[in-house]
Amino acid sequence: MADECIFCGIVNGDIPAKVVYRDDEVVAFEDIKPVAPVHLLVIPTRHVASVRDLTRDDDAMLGKLIETANSLAREHGIHDQGFRLNVNAGPNGGQTVYHLHVHVIGGRFMTWPPG
Repeated sequence: MADECIFCGIVNGDIPAKVVYRDDEVVAFEDIKPVAPVHLLVIPTRHVASVRDLTRDDDAMLGKLIETANSLAREHGIHDQGFRLNVNAGPNGGQTVYHLHVHVIGGRFMTWPPG
């Protein structure tokens, strides 16, 4: 599965993306179909298909995803006014790419309920 994953291709540098952050554990890049002025995706460098596949062994990685999202919200000027973090799980949850990713969305007022 990881061989066919578009996000693994971004992690490996085989697929171009507008990367805004990278370290050994996470990569963050601009969403190609943004729904707000700021719309970033934060992903683990290790392939994990979905939040549904996480175990307690993944606690540190999940914390790193959220910490990175929060830091990027500050860097992109949306932290103080507020922003949305979103993780989709499975087909009914709206997941279309099966590599765990956190959407960081902001720069406009968010309505509720979403989609």
